[in-house]
Amino acid sequence: MTEEKIGRDVFLAFAAIGWADGKLDGGEADAIVRMALEEGLELEEIEEIERATKKPLDIGELDISKMSKADRLFVYSVGSWIARVDGHVAKEEMEALDKLGEALKIPERPRQHADKIVVEIGKLSESEEAAFFNLPKLRRTLKVRLAEAQKIRAEHAADDQDGATED
Repeated sequence: MTEEKIGRDVFLAFAAIGWADGKLDGGEADAIVRMALEEGLELEEIEEIERATKKPLDIGELDISKMSKADRLFVYSVGSWIARVDGHVAKEEMEALDKLGEALKIPERPRQHADKIVVEIGKLSESEEAAFFNLPKLRRTLKVRLAEAQKIRAEHAADDQDGATED
């Protein structure tokens, strides 16, 4: 199974998350641009992402029209990780995470599941910082869990349909 390419909008969202506290440090900016390069994005896209790491981009300005549900959950999960990386989630970080969830149009329950997955993936690493660079594992885990949840919903819908026809 080939891994779906992460699009430009996801990296722009990463930059917006980084700016949520008013500053994006050089290491974070470099990591975002490096990941976009490794993903094989076009030069124009890389330049746009690089600009977003130099000038604040508000979470509310995100264009999610080209993001799949899995992309949106992935972006939210990275935001969740960023909020938790220092072992303490400040009130401002929770507010930014809520704003991100709303901007990405992710309901509360999937946000809670994504938060649990972030913690789970983080525990697999020797350090929280190392877990951040395991974004492919986070993305794959989210896709698998999303597919499982969709399958369960479809089965319940079919069961409900069967029950309704038996009456």
